[in-house]
Amino acid sequence: MEEIEVGRITHYFPRIQVGVAKVSGRGFRVGDVVHIKGHSTDFFQKIESMQIEHKPVEEAKAGEEVAIKVDLPVREHDVVFKVVE
Repeated sequence: MEEIEVGRITHYFPRIQVGVAKVSGRGFRVGDVVHIKGHSTDFFQKIESMQIEHKPVEEAKAGEEVAIKVDLPVREHDVVFKVVE
């Protein structure tokens, strides 16, 4: 499996389990598998839903900030990698 860096976490909202990522590189879309890795974070997850400005989106492009529902807590500066096969 190859991984491509597609963003970094800028905020985390623990009550609703949502991480906000600043997208770089190629971006990603709903259905993609991502690997979120940081100092104490390391897990894989399929993107089930994401929003920009409180509106659901299917794709996040470079330069956008996107809110992602996450399975586990994330931290600022964690790196988001897209898993490609």
